[in-house]
Amino acid sequence: MTTLLAFIVAIVVLVVFHEWGHYAVARWCGVKVLRFSVGFGQVLYAKRFGNGETEWVISAIPLGGYVKMLDEREGEVAASDLPYAFNRKPVLQRMAIVVAGPLANLLLAIVLYWVLFVSGVPGLKPVVGEIRPDTPAAQALLREQDTIVGIDGMAVANWQDVRWRLLDLVLQGRQAQLEVRAVQGGVALRTLHLSGLSAADLDGDFMAKLGLQPYQPPIYPVIGKLVADGAGQRGGLREGDRVLSVDGTSVPLWRDWVEVVRAHPRQTLHVEIERDQALLRLTITPDRLEENGVVFGRIGAAPLVDRATFDALRTEVSYPPLRALEQALRKTWETSVISLKMMAKMVVGEVSLKNLSGPITIADYAGQSAQVGMGAYLGFLALISISLGILNLLPIPLLDGGHLLYYAVEFFKGSPVPDALWDAGQKVGIALLLILMSFALYNDISRLILG
Repeated sequence: MTTLLAFIVAIVVLVVFHEWGHYAVARWCGVKVLRFSVGFGQVLYAKRFGNGETEWVISAIPLGGYVKMLDEREGEVAASDLPYAFNRKPVLQRMAIVVAGPLANLLLAIVLYWVLFVSGVPGLKPVVGEIRPDTPAAQALLREQDTIVGIDGMAVANWQDVRWRLLDLVLQGRQAQLEVRAVQGGVALRTLHLSGLSAADLDGDFMAKLGLQPYQPPIYPVIGKLVADGAGQRGGLREGDRVLSVDGTSVPLWRDWVEVVRAHPRQTLHVEIERDQALLRLTITPDRLEENGVVFGRIGAAPLVDRATFDALRTEVSYPPLRALEQALRKTWETSVISLKMMAKMVVGEVSLKNLSGPITIADYAGQSAQVGMGAYLGFLALISISLGILNLLPIPLLDGGHLLYYAVEFFKGSPVPDALWDAGQKVGIALLLILMSFALYNDISRLILG
């Protein structure tokens, strides 16, 4: 239900803002608006306020919307209404009406980012985790617990900043100059080579390919909680016990203890623990569980976690209102540029079409971000709003960008584009959009089935 509600709210907000842009500028230009619809297809609810000329509609398919304006190309128009017809307006006004929808989405993103930057954006400090050998991070001589404070002269405050900046540099085919602060406090420059990344690497977690991951403080094998009547409790474990070894093999970290337990379902384990500074030996037999065809052991125990250590790795970035507006504009611009670069790389085949997402993935991310918190959900809305605005500005017939292209040709040519060319372009646009939607839905289904 959270996913469904978050998705519906996202669609309604994004569509209303987009169509409101068209509607507001159309009214400002003196165009008569016949219908404002949220959704496509069969009308579920319609309302006309007072003597208003616009019918406000909710339609059955909630994957978009439209604003229907008075237009001679779509039906007969009374002589008295001709001055209010869209097609009778000067070409610059028509261009303004068309571009207003995508610009409204970009404006919405700016507002959402402004709210986030004023209230505070939570994140993880860019402290580097374990460096795997033979990765670009290892070759750059980065060390665990180094803190990335800048990339190519631009300050970074959290891992999200690092990821976006590196993604931009990857798409440019450039290397990255990292400004790094070591644990001891010294600052050094490190060159991170990005040229080794392939198009396939951008399909998944390209940061892992670079060998970069957030630092995770060690979690020691100390029992924090026990499930009532679980295998751990039945075997004699108590909260606060520290596991020292299993069958004579030491387990220095919690993950080592978990690996042993999972690998031994219904097999007896001889466990040495420390309790109140005394050494004890217990016999524990993990329960057997099976999920998705995988059999593993479980004892029903959770670790004792030092929350203060983890909280020290969290950060919150906030700004005063005017500075927040500057940051919101910068964030919207950078995200738009990166989105365009990704689309261009897809067209030339340098980035896989697997990066396309459809409504199923969007709904999934809407639900996940809503469960994390309002800040994450607003950030998700801003990102999708930018994507919607940029997508609609592409020069594809049927989209706002395609109409804008036609009107630009008319502006320089001095006469409208021939109807035959317009109709042919609409057919091409429909075909392109169907192909894109097919790829997006295929990717959605693949992610659901294959993870």
